[in-house]
Amino acid sequence: MKQGKLYFLDMADSEKGPAGQPLRDVPVDWEALEDAFENNAPEVHSYLHVGSGEVLRVVDGIADPEMHARIASDSAYLRIEPVSSREQYRWMERFIPMVEEPNLRGQLSQAIDGKGAFRRFKDVLIAFTTERERWFAFRSERLRVFMEAWLAANAMRPIARPAWPVEAPAGSSPIAAESPITQEALGGRRSRTTDTIKKQVEEVLDALGARDLEKVLAFAEFVRARRASRAPATRVDAPAVANDKAVEGDGDYEPPSSKQRTAARG
Repeated sequence: MKQGKLYFLDMADSEKGPAGQPLRDVPVDWEALEDAFENNAPEVHSYLHVGSGEVLRVVDGIADPEMHARIASDSAYLRIEPVSSREQYRWMERFIPMVEEPNLRGQLSQAIDGKGAFRRFKDVLIAFTTERERWFAFRSERLRVFMEAWLAANAMRPIARPAWPVEAPAGSSPIAAESPITQEALGGRRSRTTDTIKKQVEEVLDALGARDLEKVLAFAEFVRARRASRAPATRVDAPAVANDKAVEGDGDYEPPSSKQRTAARG
């Protein structure tokens, strides 16, 4: 049965995709895939390497255009279709009535009024740790539904990622065209050490005020908690690209005002 872009498979067809093609086992990196589905900024393009399960993120103006063209035309990579801003806005609307504290519920309702709704919504939740974690869990559940439907629609079956890299048989030589492109190779930059990154973070933190530092700390705590709650313990992460417009990147959509939402309900 097909409904929009979501496909639902019968148990009898569990070994085949929607068009009858055999399913491919893909060792999906769920965290990296979730980030790609959430980020719909127009300058960011995400791809899944169907062999390794790695997620590659290409940013206009940073990536080498020739390599970007190669990735887009390589059948080993599949373009990831992120969830639209319109749909992610609906998630905020559905979450607000679930908040029990009336004052916070009112603040969140005001926050999603008009342009800048996504950023204001997150800013309000920073001071409410419990509700912030509930929101992240709520959003992750919905992202998971979209990711699983997308994988099924493209005849891919997610499997556990290997804890250790599989060595090539003796005497064999790797084929460059089939090897996933690394994020460092894409950007044409040298790999940075942990010490270098920490130094850069310290320089940024020195320039921030107390309020901004609280926001950075809250986000860092969330990232640490999310990593601790997800498996496998040993994994390879695709580097994330910092982008404040991760959710608000859909230029064709502007969140409605409170008057527009009220009129729509009436």
